[in-house]
Amino acid sequence: MVLNNRFGAYIDPELEVPNLVSGKLNGLSFAVKDVFAVSGHRSSAGNPHWLRSHEPSSAHAAAVLKLLQSGASLRGAAHTDELMYSLGGENYHYGTPVNPRAEGRIPGGSSSGSAVAVASGSVDFALGTDTGGSIRVPSAYCGVYGFRPTHGVVEIDGVIPLAPGFDTVGWIADSAGMLLQVGEVLLGRVEGGAGEPEDSSGKSNVLQQMAKLFIGMDGWALAGPESSASLKQGLDLLQAGVGQTLETEVSPEGLTNWMDVFRELQGAEIWATHGAWIEREQPVFGPDIAARFAWAASVAGQDHSWAQSQRDDITARLRHLLGEDGCLVIPTVPGPAPLRGGDLRQLELNRSGAMMLSCIAGLAGLPQVTLPVAGPGGLPLGLSVIGGYGQDLRLLSWVRRLWQ
Repeated sequence: MVLNNRFGAYIDPELEVPNLVSGKLNGLSFAVKDVFAVSGHRSSAGNPHWLRSHEPSSAHAAAVLKLLQSGASLRGAAHTDELMYSLGGENYHYGTPVNPRAEGRIPGGSSSGSAVAVASGSVDFALGTDTGGSIRVPSAYCGVYGFRPTHGVVEIDGVIPLAPGFDTVGWIADSAGMLLQVGEVLLGRVEGGAGEPEDSSGKSNVLQQMAKLFIGMDGWALAGPESSASLKQGLDLLQAGVGQTLETEVSPEGLTNWMDVFRELQGAEIWATHGAWIEREQPVFGPDIAARFAWAASVAGQDHSWAQSQRDDITARLRHLLGEDGCLVIPTVPGPAPLRGGDLRQLELNRSGAMMLSCIAGLAGLPQVTLPVAGPGGLPLGLSVIGGYGQDLRLLSWVRRLWQ
């Protein structure tokens, strides 16, 4: 049965792959962002020239295969921003998926179609990628749950890259329970408990809880008063599940500084990944994407040792702060999704505000879950919890218990 695509979530609503065997995800359906290899399918990466210049995949991406082998069925390839280099969701070539929970507003990107597919109820969950916020931002704007895992813990083989040092395979669902259920498959939990990730004491993370909750005050300062008031209700729920709450300044240097470090390192990797293809094929990009690739080209080949040393220091500090049983709570985005059709200047302002928050977990390679909160006028907001390095299942299990 072809999916109903009335919200424009899918570039290929006819793509279907049945489950390969029965398993933990029996009866569930999922969509894939159109950057995941699906055998026989030609991925677009959100750009028609990419689609024309690449052959169909000969095998499934590792994450797709794992889901199919766990009982889930694939239904539909979802839209993405061009080469995943945006947080807006407005694609110059293929249009903008409709945000089902915020009429007239952007869905966020780059995993725009994945978020809309879940928010519209056409699938149970969806795969996406997150380099600089591409799961977290659209999940927040569309009022659904999104998860970016610890960098490197979910296999990324068969996924079109953007910046490999930051790229992650993430997923979006409409409940915390579904996030955990998918996580138990993709993060390696074996049914019955064997093979669960363990901490240094050898104990299972899943049954442990968070001991400390840090409120990132400089992150909260980016949200407006009305948004903060709405998010505070969610914060109260989370605080009830820890023994200690502490306020902290996440970035003494300033989150603008951290964002600049992230953008520099990400931009250099992006051009190293796609620069040769762009120079050879001369693809047409939307104006905002073209401007970003031009900027990425301008930083390529420069000395990035200072930025890398800053990233190393940030990583060490955040991982030490959170340890195994600490978490950091911040807004996912500064406010509700902006209106569709903004000019380039407004697009970059929106992007910068979101990136100052999303770069925190991105720089340190930490897991982050975004939880839906009703904001001003009922518009969706996202409240984020960042966990310790490698504590993905602990984080998802703890959130599932508290966020009913």
